[in-house]
Amino acid sequence: MKLSLGFSPCPNDTFIFDAMIHGKIDTEGLEFEVVMADVEELNKKAFAGELDITKLSYHAFAHLIEKYVLLTAGSALGKNCGPLLISKKNISKEEVKNCKIAIPGKYTTANFLLSLAFPKATNKIEMLFSEIENAVLEGRADAGLIIHENRFTYQEKGLQKIIDLGEYWERTTKLPIPLGGIVVKRSLPSEIQQKINRIMENSVRFALTTPTASENFVKKYAQEMDSKIMYEHINLYVNDFTVNLGKSGESAIYRLFEQANELNLIPSYTGKILIN
Repeated sequence: MKLSLGFSPCPNDTFIFDAMIHGKIDTEGLEFEVVMADVEELNKKAFAGELDITKLSYHAFAHLIEKYVLLTAGSALGKNCGPLLISKKNISKEEVKNCKIAIPGKYTTANFLLSLAFPKATNKIEMLFSEIENAVLEGRADAGLIIHENRFTYQEKGLQKIIDLGEYWERTTKLPIPLGGIVVKRSLPSEIQQKINRIMENSVRFALTTPTASENFVKKYAQEMDSKIMYEHINLYVNDFTVNLGKSGESAIYRLFEQANELNLIPSYTGKILIN
């Protein structure tokens, strides 16, 4: 059985998916047709129902619970790994509501968190995450919401942090920050969903126990990224929560959805969001 599988070219994704798409683990008879795209493009493909399995921002997932169910393996959660709001000039938190802010996509979890922290900050422009720093440097935006490896490079470019939205989340909830997860179509048979979850977990475990095995694949899509930054990126976003969400991870996701519901940022939901 062949299933479409979407994930991003970011090092944490190529790292955890390498084993399952290159036959380094038992895929239990399943084959995967890879669709590699930026996270917001993956979000849009999921809204269109184009992917059987995909990496998805938790913000997007909150709108797609009726179509997709969340795996317990593969998620990006953790501490000190949230999106950063940055600027070229000094901007106070009180001034954020008046800023034009470059964001990496409407349905990214980064924008979700920005809306929770600054509900009055509504002047936003969407762009590819890798273009945000330049937009701020060139004055096309007053502030930028950065994700992925940009958190390691923004200071070198003369930019400064307004707020770490991951720290904001952790301080107010005492929970890890949920960024993105792996979801599968609810329309797939339960035994296939379970099989995908097992394969995903085994792929993550393989990556963590043999980290050099995926090096060529990760580097292929990391482009000009410095190797040190590449591995810092992986170490930041791949952890025990990626192997299995556990109770703490599950609590963080439900808390995120509850807060967003209170602010009417997402539709109300009922039922289980996690794979049975």
